[in-house]
Amino acid sequence: MEEKYKQKPSNCVKVVLFGPESTGKTTLSRQLARHYNSVWVPEYAREYLQKKWNNERKTCEPDDLLPIAKGQIKLENKLAKKTDSVLICDTDLLETKVYSEAYYLGSCDPLLEKYALENTYNLYFLTYIDTPWEADDLRDKPEDREAMFEAFQNELIKNKRPYVLLKGNKKERLETAIKHIDRLLKEKE
Repeated sequence: MEEKYKQKPSNCVKVVLFGPESTGKTTLSRQLARHYNSVWVPEYAREYLQKKWNNERKTCEPDDLLPIAKGQIKLENKLAKKTDSVLICDTDLLETKVYSEAYYLGSCDPLLEKYALENTYNLYFLTYIDTPWEADDLRDKPEDREAMFEAFQNELIKNKRPYVLLKGNKKERLETAIKHIDRLLKEKE
């Protein structure tokens, strides 16, 4: 039962784009995958929640979090088999945990929390809020960007996750991320 939230072993370097909504994670994930001729793991929650919105006109509820976590890690495990170099993850279960605590009065399902803390990555790229807000069906808190950024940063610090803060325009963020991924790949050799 619990295995469906667990990472499977892989030979690749795993990096996560991590941070509040509308901070350029998906754009950068695609750019990095293209740069390294590798694969990127999309954010499963977007597909899941967009379908829910389209079909029911409902947003995320606490009961959605475990299916989202299961879908995210299933996708990650599947795509990790397709590369030996670097896997770019648009999100991870730790991000789902942060949103759970922010939206649902500090609570997080114990199973989600367990695997959010057990699954590991080589590096997190924390995306700063210096990108323009882009509204869509799922984004809902443009006025809370600063508080959300702090929640994401505090989670990385609290759990001693290695991270690099990404600020600036798309080109600057991409160059910074490439520099750090290149270092990780060199260490792997």
